[in-house]
Parts: sequence; C-alpha cells; structure tokens
Amino acid sequence: MFYSSPYINGNIYTTSEDFPHSIIDKLTFKTRWYLFIKLAFKIAHYRKFALAGKYDDEMWIKSSWEAIELIESVGGRFHISGVDHLKNHIEPVVIVANHMSTLETIVFPGIIASFRNVTFVIKDSIVNMPLFGEIMKTRNPIIVGRKNPREDLKTVLNSGISALTEFDTSVLLFPQSTRSEKFDPSSFNSLGIKLAAKAGVKVIPCALKTDFWSNGWPIKEFGKLHRERTIYFEFGEPIDPAEKNSHKKAIDFIVSSLEKWG
Repeated sequence: MFYSSPYINGNIYTTSEDFPHSIIDKLTFKTRWYLFIKLAFKIAHYRKFALAGKYDDEMWIKSSWEAIELIESVGGRFHISGVDHLKNHIEPVVIVANHMSTLETIVFPGIIASFRNVTFVIKDSIVNMPLFGEIMKTRNPIIVGRKNPREDLKTVLNSGISALTEFDTSVLLFPQSTRSEKFDPSSFNSLGIKLAAKAGVKVIPCALKTDFWSNGWPIKEFGKLHRERTIYFEFGEPIDPAEKNSHKKAIDFIVSSLEKWG
C-alpha cells in the first residue's frame, strides 16, 4: 500500500525559511523543555488512540509530522533528500540507517510510511516505555533484546522475512549497536544486507545527521538542543544485496553524506 503524502511532494523536503518560531519557546528562553513537554502531551494524546485500537497508519504519519513541525517551531531545520528512491521502488525493501539520536525514531514514520508500509526493528526497552511504548506496539515492530545476539539475529531474520514477503512491508533497522553522534563503520553490522538477501529484496541506505537533538545523560532521550545544526536525511539508490561489496556500498553512502554535511 502506498500513500500520497501531503507533506513531501517532490524528491526533497526543506523547512521553509519563514517557518514561524514558537512564542512559548522564546518565552522559555529557548530551553529544551518546551519541546519535550509539548511532545509528551502529544504522545499522551495519541496513546489513548493506541490503547483503543484506533492508532492506524494514517494517524502514525500524521502524529510524526506533527512532531516534525513542533521541532521546526523551536528552530529545527530539516533537509530531506532522495525521497524518490522511497517512492519509485515499488517492492518492499530493507532500509538501513545510522542511528544518532531520538529524533529519527520519532520522525521516520512521517517520511517513510507516507510512501510504503514499514515496520521497525527496535529494542524491547522502547515498547516498555511508559507513553511511547503503547504507540509502538500498534506498529507490529520486530523486537530485539540486545542481550543475546544469536536470538536477536534469528528474530530479525524470521520476522523480517515474514514482513517483507508475506505482508508487503518494508523493514527499517539501525545496524549500529547504540545511538552515537559519531559514525563508526566498524559498528555498522551487515544484518540488513543478510535480511534483504534472504528475503530477495533490495536495500535502501539512509544517511542522517540529527545531532540537533543530542543524546542526554543519564537518560538519552533528554539531550540538549543545538539549534544551529541542520537536520539531514538522505535516502540512497536501492542496492542489490547479491552485489559484491553491497554492505560496503551502504556504509560508503552514509560516510560520504556525513562528510558532505560536515
């Protein structure tokens, strides 16, 4: 199933230069708290629909774009490119991306699910979160524990192949072991390539730079905002996992994009 996005019409989405800045954000001295409190209220609102079994794909896209617009209202500037690769490749795919912050988890649905069915590979800690967890449960995610790599591999391959081949659903995964503002190619495993090869589908690499919202400590979700940093997402051309050096091609795409963005 494909959706017609009212938010992204072409190959590129860029935040408007005259996007209005929230007055409340200004009144709270541009601290991070307005964004976090407002997001918490939005999540609580949509959690009610999730608990009632009414949180569907269209609501997932809508709520994600509300989060994007909220981030824009506190100074976030998005540059999303390569969207045609999502729109023009009809078959389900495996999407592999570097993982930098909480931001991409929230905004990816608004971008990807606008054009194709998709599910995420996520840690079990996410579905156990007090508010956001109930929402994610409705999306039929592929859940891993990150404690037993062998079991996680079996879960991703079995559930991923089923999603791709039986339910015409693309799979998004972050092959890094954890979120990091620095991309380490050696930590970017080949699970996405393996899944795509076994399912007979292609891989779309996605490079992202989301250090606008840094990782916090001790709670990663509550990091500082760096309003001077542009938020980048770029989707690459589909890669055949049977190609020689297909894993390296995905890594090279991410590395070159990050270098381009500085």
